[in-house]
Amino acid sequence: MKTFTKIFFALLLGATLSHAAAFSKDAKFRTTTVHITADKPLTTGSNTVVVTIKKNGKLIDDAKVALKAFMPAMPGMPAMSSKANATKLENGKYKATLNFAMGGTWQLHIFITPKKGKKSRVKTTLNF
Repeated sequence: MKTFTKIFFALLLGATLSHAAAFSKDAKFRTTTVHITADKPLTTGSNTVVVTIKKNGKLIDDAKVALKAFMPAMPGMPAMSSKANATKLENGKYKATLNFAMGGTWQLHIFITPKKGKKSRVKTTLNF
């Protein structure tokens, strides 16, 4: 009976942890692709995200990257936003911390300014 109980709780713990998976999403605009990840699921409050940027299939290592997350005003609720300049990591990865005031659907704009070439903006939504 003890063995059965241990197996049951191990399976229960595994099922619980599988629902707390990390966040991952892809966004694309023309030839620019952005892969957005977080070590934990997005939640209200401070969230650290890592964006990996590719243009024409090649990693972009030499850009200034800024993120803006916002939720438009709705009846009885003001507009909310969070902005962050991303820190360059390596291999086309950039890290930023955004603060979400509440759960729901947030618009996310990623502004990419490479040293050479045109600026671009990739838009997507985050829902949690």
